[in-house]
Amino acid sequence: MQIVLFLVAAATVVATFADRISVPAPSLLVVAGVVVGLLPIAEQVHVTPEIVSLVVLPPLLYAAGEELSWRELKRLWRPVTLLAVGLVLVSAAAVGFVTTMLTPLSPALGFVLGAVLASTDPVAVTALGRRLALPPRLQTLVQAESLFNDATSLILFRIAVAAAVAGGAVGWTGVTLDFARLAGGGVLVGGVVAVGVSWVRRRTEDPVLESVIALVVPYLAYVLAEAVRASGVTAVIVAAVILGIRQHELTNPGIRLQLTAVYGTLIFLLESVVFSLIGLQLPGQIRELSAAERSWVPAVLAIALTLVVVRVAWMFPLSALRQWRTGGRLRPSWQVPAVVSWAGARGVVPLAAALSIPLTTASGLPLPHRSLLMVLATGVIVVSLVAQGFTLAPLVRLSGLAVSPGHSRAEYVRARRRLTEIAAGYIEQLEDLEAASPAVLAHVRRSVQTQMDLDQESEDLTGAYSQIRRDVLAVQSDALSRMYAAGEVGQETHRRLQRHLDRQDQRFTDE
Repeated sequence: MQIVLFLVAAATVVATFADRISVPAPSLLVVAGVVVGLLPIAEQVHVTPEIVSLVVLPPLLYAAGEELSWRELKRLWRPVTLLAVGLVLVSAAAVGFVTTMLTPLSPALGFVLGAVLASTDPVAVTALGRRLALPPRLQTLVQAESLFNDATSLILFRIAVAAAVAGGAVGWTGVTLDFARLAGGGVLVGGVVAVGVSWVRRRTEDPVLESVIALVVPYLAYVLAEAVRASGVTAVIVAAVILGIRQHELTNPGIRLQLTAVYGTLIFLLESVVFSLIGLQLPGQIRELSAAERSWVPAVLAIALTLVVVRVAWMFPLSALRQWRTGGRLRPSWQVPAVVSWAGARGVVPLAAALSIPLTTASGLPLPHRSLLMVLATGVIVVSLVAQGFTLAPLVRLSGLAVSPGHSRAEYVRARRRLTEIAAGYIEQLEDLEAASPAVLAHVRRSVQTQMDLDQESEDLTGAYSQIRRDVLAVQSDALSRMYAAGEVGQETHRRLQRHLDRQDQRFTDE
C-alpha cells in the first residue's frame, strides 16, 4: 500500500510535468517506472495477474468504451474487422517467427508471445489519443480497433498456452467453439448487464447511488463473463458502448457532472499506477534472467520493429484497396495509414496477458524460459509506449490530419447558435400556448437573446464575456466565504450556494 501511494504521488508530479512539456503522460510514467524499478525498494513489488486484470483493467476499458462514437463505428465496421481479426493473426505469426529465430524460446512459446503482443491496447491508445486532435472518423478507427481486437488475441493466447504449457493441440472445431464462447458469451453478458443497469438507473436519481453503480458496472460485467468462461474484456466493452449511447437518457445534467468528476479521478489514479507498474516491472524481470538469456535487448527491438512493419504492410495496401473501390475518387495518401500504423501502442491488456502465463507445465515442471518471455513482453510494451508515445503527436502534426483549433471553435459556435435558435422557437411556442406567465417567459427570452447576441459576435468578445463572468463569480465566491466565516449563513446554505457558483464557473470555463 505504501508503494502504491508513492506511485500515485509520483505519477501526479510526472503527469503535471508531462502536461507542461506537452508529452503524453503514459509514456513519461513508463519512463519514471523504469527509473523507480532500478531502486532497491522496487524489489519488494510483485504484481499479480489479478491486480491488473481484475482491479485495474475493467474501469479503464469501460471508460475507453464509453468514449467510442457509435455513429462513426457503424461506418467503419469493415476496416475495424480487418484490423481486429486479420491484423492480429498476422502480427501473432510474425512475432512468433521472429522470436523463435532470435531467442531460445520454442515455436510454441514464441507463438504465446505473439498472441500476447498481437493486439493494440485500448487503454494506452485512448490515453495517448486524448491530446491528439484527430478527425472523428480516424479517432474512432484507432480506438475501435484497440477495443475489439482483444477477443481475437485472447483466443490465440489461450490456444497457444494450451499447446505450449499443457502440451495439447486444438483443432479447428475447438478454435471455433472457443471463439463462440469467449467472444459471443462476452457480447451476451455485456448486453445483459447493460440492460439490467439501464433498468436500475431509470429508477433512481440519487447521485451517490449513481456513482456506486457507475463504479460497479465494469467489475460486474467482467466477473460475470469470466464466471461463465466468456471474455470479460469483451463484456466490459459491450456494456460500456451500450450505456455510453444511452447515457443522456439515464441521467440528468447534475449527475453527469458528478460522474465525470468521479470517473476522471478514478481513471487518473488507475492509469498512473498501471503505466508506472509497466515500467517498474522491467528491471526486476531482467534481474531474474539466467546467463544464457541476457542478450534480450536485440530481440525486444526486433519484435517491436516487426509489429510496426506488419502494421505498415497491412495498412497501406488496405488504404490503397479503399481508394481503388471508390473508383479513384479518393487521392492516394500516406497520412492516414501512417498515423494508424504508428498509433498501435501496446500496454495494459498485453501486460495482463503476460502476467497470466502459467509458472509450470502440465507435468508440474517449471515453464522453460518464462522469465525471458516476461522480459520480452514487458520490454516491447515499454518500447512501444515510449517510442510511439513520444513521436505520435509530431507525426500527426506532420501529416496535417490534426483538426485545427479554429475548425473546432467554428463548429462549436455553429452548434451553439443552432441550439439557441431552437430555444427561442420553443419559447415562442410556450407564448402561443400561454403555458407560463408573460413575466417568466420575458425573463427567459432576455436570457436566450443575450446568448444569441453573443453567439453572433466575434470569438474575442465571447472569450472576454466568459472571462469577466468568471471574475464576477470569483468575487461572489470570496464574498460567500466571508459571509460563512462571519456567521451570516449556515453550513448547508454555504455548501449549496458554493456548488451553484462552481457549476456556473464550469459553464463559462467550457465556453
